[in-house]
Amino acid sequence: MAKTQAERIAAKVRRKQRLVRVALGQEKADLVLKNADYINVFSGEICHGDIAVANGLVVGMDAHYEGVVEVDVTGKIVAPGFIDAHIHLESSLVSPASFARAVVPHGTTTVITDPHEIANVCGTAGIDYMIGATAGLPLDVHFMLPSCVPATPLEENGAPLSWRDINAYFDHPRVLGLAEMMNYPGILMGDRQTIEKIVVSQAHHKKIDGHAPGLSGRALNAYMSAGVYSDHECDTPENALEKLRKGQFIMIREGTAAKNLEALTPLLTEQYAHRCMFATDDKHPGDLLNGGHIDAIVRKAIRLGVDPIIAIKVASHYAARYFLLNNKGAIAPGYLADFVVLDNLTDVNVEMVFKRGKRVYDGNDVVMEAPQIDPDILAGVTNTVHMPDLTEDRLALGDAPLIGLVPGQIVTENLGRASCVDVSRDIVKMTVCERHHATGHAASCYVQGYGLKRGAVATSVAHDSHNIIACGVNDRDMVCAVNRLKALGGGMAVVENGVVIAELPLPVAGLITDRPLEEVNALLEDCKRAAVERGTQRGIDPFMTMSFASLPVIPELRLTTRGVIDVNTQTLID
Repeated sequence: MAKTQAERIAAKVRRKQRLVRVALGQEKADLVLKNADYINVFSGEICHGDIAVANGLVVGMDAHYEGVVEVDVTGKIVAPGFIDAHIHLESSLVSPASFARAVVPHGTTTVITDPHEIANVCGTAGIDYMIGATAGLPLDVHFMLPSCVPATPLEENGAPLSWRDINAYFDHPRVLGLAEMMNYPGILMGDRQTIEKIVVSQAHHKKIDGHAPGLSGRALNAYMSAGVYSDHECDTPENALEKLRKGQFIMIREGTAAKNLEALTPLLTEQYAHRCMFATDDKHPGDLLNGGHIDAIVRKAIRLGVDPIIAIKVASHYAARYFLLNNKGAIAPGYLADFVVLDNLTDVNVEMVFKRGKRVYDGNDVVMEAPQIDPDILAGVTNTVHMPDLTEDRLALGDAPLIGLVPGQIVTENLGRASCVDVSRDIVKMTVCERHHATGHAASCYVQGYGLKRGAVATSVAHDSHNIIACGVNDRDMVCAVNRLKALGGGMAVVENGVVIAELPLPVAGLITDRPLEEVNALLEDCKRAAVERGTQRGIDPFMTMSFASLPVIPELRLTTRGVIDVNTQTLID
Protein backbone atom coordinates (compact mmCIF):
# COMPACT_ATOMS: atom_id res chain seq x y z
CA MET A 1 0.00 0.00 0.00
CA ALA A 2 1.32 3.43 -0.95
CA LYS A 3 2.36 5.68 1.92
CA THR A 4 0.52 8.91 2.59
CA GLN A 5 2.32 12.22 2.41
CA ALA A 6 2.27 12.44 6.19
CA GLU A 7 3.89 9.00 6.46
CA ARG A 8 6.60 9.95 3.96
CA ILE A 9 7.35 13.16 5.84
CA ALA A 10 7.48 11.28 9.15
CA ALA A 11 10.00 8.80 7.72
CA LYS A 12 12.20 11.63 6.46
CA VAL A 13 12.03 13.31 9.85
CA ARG A 14 13.20 10.13 11.55
CA ARG A 15 16.15 9.91 9.17
CA LYS A 16 17.07 13.51 9.87
CA GLN A 17 16.81 12.94 13.60
CA ARG A 18 19.23 10.04 13.31
CA LEU A 19 21.69 12.20 11.37
CA VAL A 20 21.62 14.70 14.19
CA ARG A 21 22.23 12.04 16.83
CA VAL A 22 25.16 10.52 14.94
CA ALA A 23 26.68 13.95 14.27
CA LEU A 24 26.50 14.69 18.00
CA GLY A 25 28.21 11.40 18.80
CA GLN A 26 25.12 10.05 20.58
CA GLU A 27 24.86 7.10 18.22
CA LYS A 28 27.36 5.11 16.17
CA ALA A 29 27.87 6.07 12.55
CA ASP A 30 27.34 3.55 9.76
CA LEU A 31 30.91 4.16 8.61
CA VAL A 32 33.89 6.04 9.97
CA LEU A 33 37.09 6.67 8.04
CA LYS A 34 39.53 6.87 10.94
CA ASN A 35 42.54 9.19 11.02
CA ALA A 36 41.75 10.71 7.64
CA ASP A 37 43.75 13.43 5.94
CA TYR A 38 41.03 14.85 3.72
CA ILE A 39 40.86 17.60 1.15
CA ASN A 40 38.74 20.52 2.23
CA VAL A 41 37.49 22.02 -1.02
CA PHE A 42 36.17 25.12 0.75
CA SER A 43 39.39 26.22 2.43
CA GLY A 44 41.79 24.65 -0.05
CA GLU A 45 43.73 22.77 2.62
CA ILE A 46 44.26 19.27 3.93
CA CYS A 47 42.44 18.71 7.20
CA HIS A 48 42.56 15.82 9.65
CA GLY A 49 39.86 13.91 11.51
CA ASP A 50 37.49 10.96 11.58
CA ILE A 51 34.94 11.16 8.74
CA ALA A 52 31.59 9.88 10.01
CA VAL A 53 28.82 8.72 7.69
CA ALA A 54 25.16 7.95 8.36
CA ASN A 55 22.36 7.24 5.88
CA GLY A 56 24.81 7.78 3.02
CA LEU A 57 25.70 11.31 4.13
CA VAL A 58 28.71 12.83 5.86
CA VAL A 59 27.71 13.96 9.36
CA GLY A 60 31.06 15.11 10.73
CA MET A 61 34.85 15.15 10.39
CA ASP A 62 35.94 15.51 14.02
CA ALA A 63 38.10 13.28 16.20
CA HIS A 64 36.90 10.12 17.94
CA TYR A 65 33.76 9.25 16.01
CA GLU A 66 32.73 5.61 16.38
CA GLY A 67 31.18 3.53 13.61
CA VAL A 68 29.57 0.19 12.98
CA VAL A 69 32.23 -0.11 10.26
CA GLU A 70 35.57 1.59 10.79
CA VAL A 71 38.29 1.88 8.15
CA ASP A 72 41.71 3.15 9.14
CA VAL A 73 43.08 5.45 6.44
CA THR A 74 46.14 6.67 8.31
CA GLY A 75 48.67 8.17 5.90
CA LYS A 76 46.20 8.29 3.00
CA ILE A 77 44.47 11.21 1.32
CA VAL A 78 40.67 11.22 1.17
CA ALA A 79 39.16 13.28 -1.66
CA PRO A 80 35.62 13.81 -2.91
CA GLY A 81 34.55 11.36 -5.60
CA PHE A 82 35.58 12.39 -9.11
CA ILE A 83 33.06 13.73 -11.64
CA ASP A 84 33.26 13.51 -15.42
CA ALA A 85 31.42 16.63 -16.57
CA HIS A 86 30.77 15.48 -20.11
CA ILE A 87 31.03 12.03 -21.66
CA HIS A 88 29.24 9.92 -24.21
CA LEU A 89 29.13 6.52 -22.53
CA GLU A 90 28.74 4.92 -25.93
CA SER A 91 32.33 5.87 -26.74
CA SER A 92 33.53 3.17 -24.34
CA LEU A 93 31.98 0.63 -26.75
CA VAL A 94 30.60 -1.36 -23.81
CA SER A 95 27.41 -1.41 -21.76
CA PRO A 96 27.05 1.13 -18.95
CA ALA A 97 27.55 -1.68 -16.41
CA SER A 98 30.91 -2.60 -17.95
CA PHE A 99 31.83 1.08 -18.08
CA ALA A 100 31.05 1.44 -14.37
CA ARG A 101 33.16 -1.58 -13.54
CA ALA A 102 36.05 0.07 -15.40
CA VAL A 103 35.90 3.61 -13.98
CA VAL A 104 34.89 3.09 -10.35
CA PRO A 105 38.40 1.76 -9.51
CA HIS A 106 39.70 5.10 -10.83
CA GLY A 107 37.66 7.06 -8.31
CA THR A 108 34.81 8.14 -10.57
CA THR A 109 31.58 8.34 -8.59
CA THR A 110 29.53 10.54 -10.95
CA VAL A 111 29.34 11.04 -14.70
CA ILE A 112 27.21 13.41 -16.71
CA THR A 113 26.47 11.71 -19.99
CA ASP A 114 24.93 12.83 -23.23
CA PRO A 115 23.25 9.85 -24.98
CA HIS A 116 23.60 11.76 -28.21
CA GLU A 117 25.20 8.87 -30.08
CA ILE A 118 22.60 6.21 -29.42
CA ALA A 119 19.79 8.75 -29.81
CA ASN A 120 21.05 9.55 -33.31
CA VAL A 121 20.63 5.88 -34.17
CA CYS A 122 17.51 4.93 -32.19
CA GLY A 123 15.81 8.17 -31.12
CA THR A 124 14.00 8.10 -27.78
CA ALA A 125 14.48 4.32 -27.62
CA GLY A 126 18.18 5.01 -27.21
CA ILE A 127 17.55 7.42 -24.34
CA ASP A 128 15.27 4.88 -22.66
CA TYR A 129 17.95 2.22 -22.96
CA MET A 130 20.65 4.40 -21.42
CA ILE A 131 18.43 5.47 -18.52
CA GLY A 132 17.48 1.87 -17.80
CA ALA A 133 21.00 0.51 -18.23
CA THR A 134 22.47 3.02 -15.76
CA ALA A 135 20.04 2.46 -12.89
CA GLY A 136 21.52 1.05 -9.70
CA LEU A 137 25.18 1.22 -10.75
CA PRO A 138 27.91 1.95 -8.16
CA LEU A 139 28.29 5.42 -9.65
CA ASP A 140 25.69 8.08 -10.35
CA VAL A 141 24.87 8.63 -14.02
CA HIS A 142 23.16 11.93 -14.77
CA PHE A 143 21.91 12.94 -18.20
CA MET A 144 22.01 15.95 -20.45
CA LEU A 145 19.41 15.47 -23.18
CA PRO A 146 20.64 15.41 -26.78
CA SER A 147 20.18 18.81 -28.38
CA CYS A 148 21.20 18.08 -31.96
CA VAL A 149 19.71 14.88 -33.33
CA PRO A 150 20.76 15.09 -36.09
CA ALA A 151 23.66 17.50 -35.60
CA THR A 152 22.63 19.47 -38.70
CA PRO A 153 19.99 19.10 -41.44
CA LEU A 154 22.82 18.04 -43.76
CA GLU A 155 23.08 14.66 -42.01
CA GLU A 156 21.01 11.49 -42.33
CA ASN A 157 20.54 9.82 -38.97
CA GLY A 158 18.24 7.21 -37.51
CA ALA A 159 15.60 9.34 -35.82
CA PRO A 160 15.41 13.14 -35.52
CA LEU A 161 14.38 14.51 -32.11
CA SER A 162 12.39 17.70 -31.69
CA TRP A 163 11.77 19.55 -28.43
CA ARG A 164 8.49 17.65 -28.14
CA ASP A 165 10.34 14.34 -28.23
CA ILE A 166 12.63 15.24 -25.32
CA ASN A 167 10.36 17.48 -23.27
CA ALA A 168 9.03 14.81 -20.90
CA TYR A 169 12.54 13.60 -20.06
CA PHE A 170 13.38 16.90 -18.33
CA ASP A 171 11.23 15.75 -15.40
CA HIS A 172 13.36 12.65 -14.81
CA PRO A 173 15.33 13.07 -11.56
CA ARG A 174 18.64 12.21 -13.23
CA VAL A 175 18.24 14.65 -16.12
CA LEU A 176 20.17 17.88 -15.54
CA GLY A 177 19.60 19.78 -18.76
CA LEU A 178 20.27 20.09 -22.47
CA ALA A 179 23.50 18.63 -23.81
CA GLU A 180 26.11 20.27 -26.01
CA MET A 181 24.42 22.68 -28.39
CA MET A 182 26.74 21.93 -31.26
CA ASN A 183 24.58 23.52 -33.91
CA TYR A 184 25.96 26.96 -33.19
CA PRO A 185 25.42 28.01 -36.83
CA GLY A 186 21.72 27.31 -36.27
CA ILE A 187 21.77 29.54 -33.17
CA LEU A 188 23.50 32.35 -35.07
CA MET A 189 21.01 32.09 -37.91
CA GLY A 190 18.10 32.16 -35.47
CA ASP A 191 16.87 28.71 -36.47
CA ARG A 192 13.57 28.18 -34.68
CA GLN A 193 13.84 24.43 -34.10
CA THR A 194 17.31 24.81 -32.61
CA ILE A 195 16.38 27.63 -30.26
CA GLU A 196 13.15 25.90 -29.22
CA LYS A 197 15.16 23.27 -27.37
CA ILE A 198 17.03 25.91 -25.37
CA VAL A 199 13.76 27.62 -24.49
CA VAL A 200 12.22 24.33 -23.32
CA SER A 201 15.25 23.47 -21.19
CA GLN A 202 15.14 26.90 -19.58
CA ALA A 203 11.41 26.44 -18.93
CA HIS A 204 12.38 23.42 -16.83
CA HIS A 205 15.13 25.47 -15.10
CA LYS A 206 17.84 23.21 -16.49
CA LYS A 207 21.41 23.74 -17.67
CA ILE A 208 22.41 24.11 -21.32
CA ASP A 209 25.89 22.93 -22.33
CA GLY A 210 27.80 24.29 -25.30
CA HIS A 211 29.98 23.07 -28.15
CA ALA A 212 31.46 25.88 -30.23
CA PRO A 213 35.07 25.36 -31.34
CA GLY A 214 36.80 28.62 -32.16
CA LEU A 215 33.69 30.76 -31.72
CA SER A 216 34.70 34.29 -30.79
CA GLY A 217 33.69 37.93 -30.77
CA ARG A 218 30.10 38.89 -31.51
CA ALA A 219 29.29 35.37 -32.68
CA LEU A 220 30.20 34.10 -29.21
CA ASN A 221 28.15 36.89 -27.66
CA ALA A 222 25.13 35.83 -29.70
CA TYR A 223 25.61 32.14 -28.85
CA MET A 224 25.80 32.87 -25.14
CA SER A 225 22.89 35.28 -25.29
CA ALA A 226 20.75 32.39 -26.49
CA GLY A 227 21.46 30.70 -23.15
CA VAL A 228 24.57 28.52 -23.56
CA TYR A 229 26.95 28.72 -20.61
CA SER A 230 29.64 26.06 -20.96
CA ASP A 231 32.04 24.78 -23.58
CA HIS A 232 34.29 21.72 -23.93
CA GLU A 233 35.78 22.57 -27.33
CA CYS A 234 38.51 25.02 -26.29
CA ASP A 235 41.97 24.08 -27.52
CA THR A 236 43.86 27.33 -26.89
CA PRO A 237 44.18 29.42 -23.71
CA GLU A 238 43.14 32.51 -25.66
CA ASN A 239 39.83 31.06 -26.81
CA ALA A 240 39.15 29.53 -23.39
CA LEU A 241 39.86 32.79 -21.60
CA GLU A 242 37.62 34.77 -23.90
CA LYS A 243 34.77 32.37 -23.16
CA LEU A 244 35.55 32.34 -19.45
CA ARG A 245 35.72 36.14 -19.24
CA LYS A 246 32.32 36.36 -20.91
CA GLY A 247 30.86 34.01 -18.33
CA GLN A 248 31.11 30.52 -19.75
CA PHE A 249 32.28 27.55 -17.71
CA ILE A 250 35.14 25.67 -19.35
CA MET A 251 35.16 21.89 -19.49
CA ILE A 252 38.82 20.96 -19.94
CA ARG A 253 38.69 17.90 -22.16
CA GLU A 254 41.22 15.10 -22.12
CA GLY A 255 39.81 12.08 -23.93
CA THR A 256 40.89 9.52 -26.48
CA ALA A 257 40.65 11.67 -29.61
CA ALA A 258 40.93 15.22 -28.27
CA LYS A 259 43.49 16.16 -25.63
CA ASN A 260 43.31 19.78 -24.50
CA LEU A 261 44.62 19.66 -20.92
CA GLU A 262 48.20 20.70 -21.65
CA ALA A 263 47.10 23.70 -23.71
CA LEU A 264 44.58 24.80 -21.07
CA THR A 265 46.74 24.29 -17.99
CA PRO A 266 47.07 28.11 -17.57
CA LEU A 267 43.41 28.10 -16.51
CA LEU A 268 44.11 25.85 -13.53
CA THR A 269 45.00 28.61 -11.09
CA GLU A 270 43.19 30.23 -8.18
CA GLN A 271 42.08 33.01 -10.53
CA TYR A 272 40.29 30.81 -13.08
CA ALA A 273 39.93 27.24 -11.84
CA HIS A 274 36.57 27.79 -10.15
CA ARG A 275 35.08 28.18 -13.63
CA CYS A 276 36.59 24.90 -14.85
CA MET A 277 35.86 21.18 -14.69
CA PHE A 278 37.31 18.04 -16.26
CA ALA A 279 35.65 16.03 -19.02
CA THR A 280 36.64 13.15 -21.26
CA ASP A 281 33.93 13.43 -23.94
CA ASP A 282 35.01 10.16 -25.59
CA LYS A 283 36.96 7.34 -23.96
CA HIS A 284 37.89 4.09 -25.66
CA PRO A 285 38.35 0.81 -23.73
CA GLY A 286 42.16 0.80 -23.87
CA ASP A 287 42.37 4.23 -22.27
CA LEU A 288 40.00 3.18 -19.50
CA LEU A 289 41.91 -0.03 -18.79
CA ASN A 290 45.45 1.29 -19.11
CA GLY A 291 45.32 5.04 -18.61
CA GLY A 292 42.49 5.63 -16.21
CA HIS A 293 39.68 8.14 -16.19
CA ILE A 294 39.39 11.45 -14.32
CA ASP A 295 42.21 10.31 -12.03
CA ALA A 296 44.50 10.25 -15.07
CA ILE A 297 43.63 13.87 -15.85
CA VAL A 298 44.35 14.86 -12.26
CA ARG A 299 47.73 13.09 -12.38
CA LYS A 300 48.66 14.75 -15.65
CA ALA A 301 47.60 18.18 -14.37
CA ILE A 302 49.81 17.75 -11.31
CA ARG A 303 52.73 16.68 -13.51
CA LEU A 304 52.18 19.85 -15.53
CA GLY A 305 52.62 21.93 -12.36
CA VAL A 306 49.03 22.41 -11.23
CA ASP A 307 48.49 22.62 -7.47
CA PRO A 308 47.14 19.17 -6.44
CA ILE A 309 44.28 20.59 -4.37
CA ILE A 310 43.16 22.78 -7.28
CA ALA A 311 43.26 19.74 -9.57
CA ILE A 312 41.10 17.76 -7.11
CA LYS A 313 38.62 20.62 -6.79
CA VAL A 314 38.27 20.87 -10.57
CA ALA A 315 37.75 17.10 -10.67
CA SER A 316 34.95 17.19 -8.12
CA HIS A 317 33.65 20.31 -6.41
CA TYR A 318 33.57 22.75 -9.32
CA ALA A 319 31.76 20.29 -11.60
CA ALA A 320 29.18 19.64 -8.87
CA ARG A 321 28.63 23.38 -8.42
CA TYR A 322 28.10 23.95 -12.14
CA PHE A 323 25.49 21.20 -12.42
CA LEU A 324 23.79 22.27 -9.17
CA LEU A 325 24.55 18.92 -7.56
CA ASN A 326 24.56 20.74 -4.27
CA ASN A 327 25.25 17.74 -2.04
CA LYS A 328 28.21 16.42 -4.09
CA GLY A 329 31.83 17.32 -4.55
CA ALA A 330 32.89 17.96 -0.97
CA ILE A 331 33.65 16.21 2.30
CA ALA A 332 31.40 18.13 4.68
CA PRO A 333 28.31 17.59 6.82
CA GLY A 334 25.21 17.00 4.71
CA TYR A 335 27.14 16.03 1.58
CA LEU A 336 26.90 12.60 -0.03
CA ALA A 337 29.57 10.25 1.27
CA ASP A 338 31.28 9.77 -2.10
CA PHE A 339 34.98 9.35 -1.33
CA VAL A 340 38.17 8.43 -3.09
CA VAL A 341 41.05 7.16 -0.92
CA LEU A 342 44.38 8.05 -2.56
CA ASP A 343 47.90 6.93 -1.73
CA ASN A 344 49.25 10.49 -2.03
CA LEU A 345 48.83 13.72 -3.98
CA THR A 346 51.69 13.06 -6.37
CA ASP A 347 50.88 9.66 -7.84
CA VAL A 348 47.12 9.91 -7.12
CA ASN A 349 46.65 6.14 -7.11
CA VAL A 350 43.14 5.12 -6.04
CA GLU A 351 43.13 2.56 -3.23
CA MET A 352 39.46 2.57 -2.20
CA VAL A 353 36.20 4.12 -3.36
CA PHE A 354 33.07 4.75 -1.31
CA LYS A 355 29.66 5.59 -2.77
CA ARG A 356 27.04 6.93 -0.39
CA GLY A 357 29.08 5.49 2.45
CA LYS A 358 29.34 1.99 0.95
CA ARG A 359 32.69 0.65 -0.11
CA VAL A 360 32.26 -0.11 -3.81
CA TYR A 361 35.95 -0.69 -4.56
CA ASP A 362 38.36 -2.22 -2.07
CA GLY A 363 41.51 -2.12 -4.17
CA ASN A 364 40.70 -5.38 -5.92
CA ASP A 365 37.08 -5.72 -6.94
CA VAL A 366 34.08 -3.53 -7.71
CA VAL A 367 30.90 -4.31 -5.78
CA MET A 368 27.95 -4.04 -8.14
CA GLU A 369 24.91 -5.69 -9.64
CA ALA A 370 24.23 -5.23 -13.34
CA PRO A 371 20.81 -3.69 -14.02
CA GLN A 372 18.17 -5.82 -15.68
CA ILE A 373 17.15 -4.27 -19.00
CA ASP A 374 13.55 -4.53 -20.13
CA PRO A 375 13.54 -6.83 -23.22
CA ASP A 376 11.30 -4.39 -25.12
CA ILE A 377 13.75 -1.56 -24.45
CA LEU A 378 16.66 -3.74 -25.55
CA ALA A 379 14.84 -4.64 -28.74
CA GLY A 380 14.64 -0.96 -29.59
CA VAL A 381 18.44 -0.64 -29.83
CA THR A 382 19.38 -3.81 -31.70
CA ASN A 383 19.17 -4.75 -35.40
CA THR A 384 19.84 -1.17 -36.44
CA VAL A 385 21.81 -1.62 -39.69
CA HIS A 386 19.46 -1.32 -42.67
CA MET A 387 21.23 -0.82 -45.98
CA PRO A 388 21.73 -2.50 -49.35
CA ASP A 389 25.02 -4.20 -50.05
CA LEU A 390 27.68 -1.75 -51.14
CA THR A 391 29.04 -2.26 -54.65
CA GLU A 392 32.20 -0.91 -56.24
CA ASP A 393 30.36 1.23 -58.77
CA ARG A 394 28.93 3.34 -55.93
CA LEU A 395 32.49 4.29 -54.95
CA ALA A 396 33.46 5.68 -58.37
CA LEU A 397 35.26 8.98 -57.82
CA GLY A 398 37.22 11.38 -60.00
CA ASP A 399 38.23 14.91 -59.05
CA ALA A 400 36.91 15.56 -55.53
CA PRO A 401 37.58 17.55 -52.32
CA LEU A 402 40.59 16.61 -50.19
CA ILE A 403 40.15 16.67 -46.40
CA GLY A 404 43.25 17.01 -44.23
CA LEU A 405 43.31 15.26 -40.86
CA VAL A 406 45.19 16.93 -38.00
CA PRO A 407 47.01 14.42 -35.73
CA GLY A 408 45.78 14.52 -32.14
CA GLN A 409 42.87 16.84 -32.96
CA ILE A 410 39.38 16.47 -34.36
CA VAL A 411 39.50 19.62 -36.48
CA THR A 412 40.28 19.15 -40.18
CA GLU A 413 41.77 21.25 -42.97
CA ASN A 414 40.59 22.12 -46.46
CA LEU A 415 43.44 20.94 -48.68
CA GLY A 416 41.73 21.68 -51.97
CA ARG A 417 41.10 18.77 -54.30
CA ALA A 418 42.59 15.48 -55.48
CA SER A 419 41.91 13.27 -58.47
CA CYS A 420 42.93 9.80 -57.31
CA VAL A 421 44.28 7.68 -54.47
CA ASP A 422 48.03 8.28 -54.08
CA VAL A 423 49.58 6.48 -51.09
CA SER A 424 52.94 8.11 -51.82
CA ARG A 425 51.29 11.42 -50.90
CA ASP A 426 49.21 9.85 -48.12
CA ILE A 427 45.97 10.34 -50.08
CA VAL A 428 43.31 7.65 -49.75
CA LYS A 429 39.60 7.42 -50.47
CA MET A 430 36.93 7.88 -47.80
CA THR A 431 33.25 7.00 -48.05
CA VAL A 432 30.17 7.33 -45.82
CA CYS A 433 27.20 4.99 -46.38
CA GLU A 434 23.70 5.59 -44.94
CA ARG A 435 22.75 2.63 -42.74
CA HIS A 436 19.51 3.56 -40.97
CA HIS A 437 16.76 3.59 -43.59
CA ALA A 438 18.19 1.61 -46.54
CA THR A 439 18.29 4.70 -48.76
CA GLY A 440 21.39 3.50 -50.56
CA HIS A 441 22.93 6.94 -50.18
CA ALA A 442 26.73 7.05 -50.17
CA ALA A 443 29.26 9.82 -50.72
CA SER A 444 33.02 9.76 -51.15
CA CYS A 445 36.03 12.10 -51.18
CA TYR A 446 39.77 11.97 -50.56
CA VAL A 447 41.54 12.31 -47.23
CA GLN A 448 45.16 13.07 -46.34
CA GLY A 449 46.88 12.42 -43.02
CA TYR A 450 45.41 9.00 -42.26
CA GLY A 451 48.48 7.10 -43.41
CA LEU A 452 46.83 3.94 -44.76
CA LYS A 453 48.97 2.13 -47.33
CA ARG A 454 47.06 -1.15 -47.85
CA GLY A 455 43.53 -2.43 -47.51
CA ALA A 456 40.60 -0.64 -45.87
CA VAL A 457 39.31 0.30 -42.42
CA ALA A 458 35.60 0.77 -41.58
CA THR A 459 33.42 1.56 -38.58
CA SER A 460 29.75 2.18 -37.76
CA VAL A 461 30.86 4.51 -34.96
CA ALA A 462 30.86 7.68 -37.06
CA HIS A 463 29.90 10.87 -35.26
CA ASP A 464 27.23 11.90 -34.97
CA SER A 465 24.76 10.15 -37.22
CA HIS A 466 26.73 6.91 -37.07
CA ASN A 467 26.46 5.87 -40.65
CA ILE A 468 29.20 3.52 -41.82
CA ILE A 469 32.46 5.28 -42.70
CA ALA A 470 35.42 3.65 -44.42
CA CYS A 471 38.88 4.62 -45.64
CA GLY A 472 40.74 2.54 -48.17
CA VAL A 473 43.33 2.40 -50.91
CA ASN A 474 41.08 0.37 -53.24
CA ASP A 475 37.35 -0.03 -53.81
CA ARG A 476 37.30 -3.82 -53.42
CA ASP A 477 38.53 -3.75 -49.84
CA MET A 478 36.30 -0.82 -48.94
CA VAL A 479 33.24 -2.69 -50.21
CA CYS A 480 34.26 -5.80 -48.28
CA ALA A 481 34.75 -3.85 -45.04
CA VAL A 482 31.42 -2.01 -45.27
CA ASN A 483 29.43 -5.12 -46.13
CA ARG A 484 31.05 -7.03 -43.27
CA LEU A 485 29.81 -4.41 -40.83
CA LYS A 486 26.34 -4.72 -42.30
CA ALA A 487 26.45 -8.45 -41.58
CA LEU A 488 27.65 -7.88 -38.01
CA GLY A 489 24.93 -5.34 -37.21
CA GLY A 490 27.63 -2.70 -36.79
CA GLY A 491 31.16 -2.60 -35.46
CA MET A 492 34.70 -2.14 -36.74
CA ALA A 493 36.69 -4.01 -39.35
CA VAL A 494 40.02 -4.05 -41.16
CA VAL A 495 40.23 -5.73 -44.57
CA GLU A 496 43.00 -6.48 -47.06
CA ASN A 497 42.74 -8.31 -50.38
CA GLY A 498 39.08 -9.05 -49.70
CA VAL A 499 39.86 -10.81 -46.40
CA VAL A 500 38.69 -9.60 -42.99
CA ILE A 501 41.88 -9.26 -40.92
CA ALA A 502 40.28 -8.08 -37.66
CA GLU A 503 36.81 -7.13 -36.46
CA LEU A 504 34.83 -5.99 -33.43
CA PRO A 505 31.05 -6.60 -33.50
CA LEU A 506 28.93 -3.84 -31.87
CA PRO A 507 25.37 -5.17 -32.03
CA VAL A 508 23.73 -2.57 -29.75
CA ALA A 509 22.90 0.36 -32.05
CA GLY A 510 26.10 -0.41 -33.96
CA LEU A 511 27.86 1.40 -31.12
CA ILE A 512 28.31 -0.87 -28.11
CA THR A 513 28.36 -4.48 -26.95
CA ASP A 514 27.54 -6.23 -23.71
CA ARG A 515 30.81 -8.17 -23.80
CA PRO A 516 33.27 -7.56 -20.92
CA LEU A 517 35.54 -4.54 -21.31
CA GLU A 518 38.71 -6.63 -21.34
CA GLU A 519 37.40 -8.77 -24.19
CA VAL A 520 36.21 -5.75 -26.14
CA ASN A 521 39.55 -4.04 -25.65
CA ALA A 522 41.41 -7.11 -26.91
CA LEU A 523 39.33 -7.18 -30.10
CA LEU A 524 39.66 -3.42 -30.50
CA GLU A 525 43.42 -3.57 -30.07
CA ASP A 526 43.55 -6.31 -32.72
CA CYS A 527 41.68 -3.96 -35.06
CA LYS A 528 43.96 -1.03 -34.25
CA ARG A 529 47.04 -3.19 -34.69
CA ALA A 530 45.77 -4.41 -38.05
CA ALA A 531 45.15 -0.81 -39.14
CA VAL A 532 48.60 0.34 -38.03
CA GLU A 533 50.23 -2.60 -39.79
CA ARG A 534 48.56 -1.35 -42.95
CA GLY A 535 49.98 2.12 -42.52
CA THR A 536 47.67 4.25 -40.39
CA GLN A 537 49.58 6.82 -38.40
CA ARG A 538 51.08 5.62 -35.15
CA GLY A 539 50.13 7.61 -32.10
CA ILE A 540 46.53 8.17 -33.21
CA ASP A 541 43.44 6.03 -32.72
CA PRO A 542 42.64 5.01 -36.32
CA PHE A 543 38.96 4.40 -35.55
CA MET A 544 38.28 7.38 -33.31
CA THR A 545 40.09 9.67 -35.75
CA MET A 546 38.10 8.38 -38.70
CA SER A 547 34.81 8.47 -36.80
CA PHE A 548 35.02 12.25 -36.38
CA ALA A 549 35.67 12.82 -40.09
CA SER A 550 31.90 12.79 -40.68
CA LEU A 551 30.91 15.22 -37.90
CA PRO A 552 29.67 18.36 -39.71
CA VAL A 553 29.82 20.75 -36.76
CA ILE A 554 33.59 20.92 -36.26
CA PRO A 555 35.61 22.89 -38.83
CA GLU A 556 36.71 22.74 -41.50
CA LEU A 557 35.52 20.02 -43.92
CA ARG A 558 33.52 16.86 -43.18
CA LEU A 559 32.06 14.01 -45.23
CA THR A 560 28.46 12.86 -44.76
CA THR A 561 26.16 10.69 -46.85
CA ARG A 562 25.14 13.86 -48.70
CA GLY A 563 28.72 14.83 -49.63
CA VAL A 564 31.56 17.03 -48.37
CA ILE A 565 30.38 19.85 -46.12
CA ASP A 566 32.04 23.18 -45.44
CA VAL A 567 31.28 23.44 -41.72
CA ASN A 568 31.79 27.20 -41.55
CA THR A 569 29.11 27.88 -44.17
CA GLN A 570 27.07 24.68 -43.67
CA THR A 571 27.04 24.12 -47.41
CA LEU A 572 27.88 21.19 -49.65
CA ILE A 573 31.04 21.34 -51.76
CA ASP A 574 30.78 19.93 -55.28
